[in-house]
Amino acid sequence: MRSIDDRVRPEPGNLMGSPARQRLLGHLPRWTSNPLALLEEGAQAGGVFSLQLWRKAVVGHSPDWNRFVLGDLTNFRSRGSLSQLSPYLSAGVVALDAPAHRRRRAELNPPFHRRAVSGAFEQTFGDIARAGLPEGDFEATAWAAGVIRQMLTAAFLGPRFPDAVLRSFLAPLDQTMPGPLLRRPIRVRRMEAALRTNFADPAPGTLAAHFAALTGGVEEARVAIAAAYDTTAHTLAFAVSELAARPDLNVPEMTGQVIDETLRLYPAGWIGSRVAVGACEFGGHPIPAGRLVLYSPYLTHRSPALWKDPLQFRPERFAEPLPAWGFIPFSAGERTCLGAALATSMLQAAVGAFAGSSLTRHSGPAVAKAGLTLTPASPVLLRRVG
Repeated sequence: MRSIDDRVRPEPGNLMGSPARQRLLGHLPRWTSNPLALLEEGAQAGGVFSLQLWRKAVVGHSPDWNRFVLGDLTNFRSRGSLSQLSPYLSAGVVALDAPAHRRRRAELNPPFHRRAVSGAFEQTFGDIARAGLPEGDFEATAWAAGVIRQMLTAAFLGPRFPDAVLRSFLAPLDQTMPGPLLRRPIRVRRMEAALRTNFADPAPGTLAAHFAALTGGVEEARVAIAAAYDTTAHTLAFAVSELAARPDLNVPEMTGQVIDETLRLYPAGWIGSRVAVGACEFGGHPIPAGRLVLYSPYLTHRSPALWKDPLQFRPERFAEPLPAWGFIPFSAGERTCLGAALATSMLQAAVGAFAGSSLTRHSGPAVAKAGLTLTPASPVLLRRVG
């Protein structure tokens, strides 16, 4: 993929720049076939550009834009945004706007703080990661999915939860588009029934008791588990692929920086969205009320204005201060991902478990493909010798 470098002129008569598009279908065919290339081309038109999808959208990628959109819950709402297209994410706290979002988030927050996660699950995640280390040849994406599913079971549910139900519920998230966007009412009903049974007698040391005490806790837990699964698993697959190319990084003291650099170069949430409540303006660009407003961690994280050698995997860069609002793998502001600390803890355990072993590639570098999340475009074949 390219870095965001050269600038092109806006289209004639257009205040904002825009990538090339079809006369009748606009940018929608390109969005469905290769959205990353479309975003990269759009970014060459400037810090803010327009897209014609199934509805009009405006996209920005600078830190100032990220602050403008993510720091204002009143003027930019979640309802009607891209997350509502996924049946896995269109409920619970994810679907709430201010002020209801703030109240619900306060109820959900306590066990998801970094210290709480570390104290409750660090040892458990480490045990799962070490027990699940592959021997010999393995495919990183499939391996990562299995390890993360085990960790989510341990954190949310406990050993009595039926694994077949969880596997069935999460399986569509491993499919290519549009699989993750299709409604799965039977799988959802089975998952929610199993959660209700689980919450009636929650396993000690899990998050089940916390969700069981909340009104609507079953729905919240279902959404949280889905949101944590493919995002974390795909990030882990990218991380071990990059680790295989840099044996010098395969030491415990570099684990945190390896994870941060993976989140920078391969942000699972490659695109985020809000809807403008009222008309507003950014940098001289008018944004009408009701306009779909997009921000892109993928573009921000690959901007040469913010990062030296942005396409290179260089975890050492995280020894330096980060650009404000320029590193947003879990979004930012009040709607920062609830599970950021949990996901980071799972990744630290899984990546750290490889320390001291030999890890090599049997395929080329992982190439990012945009679906519901950023995922490797083809199998990631590796070998571990412990």
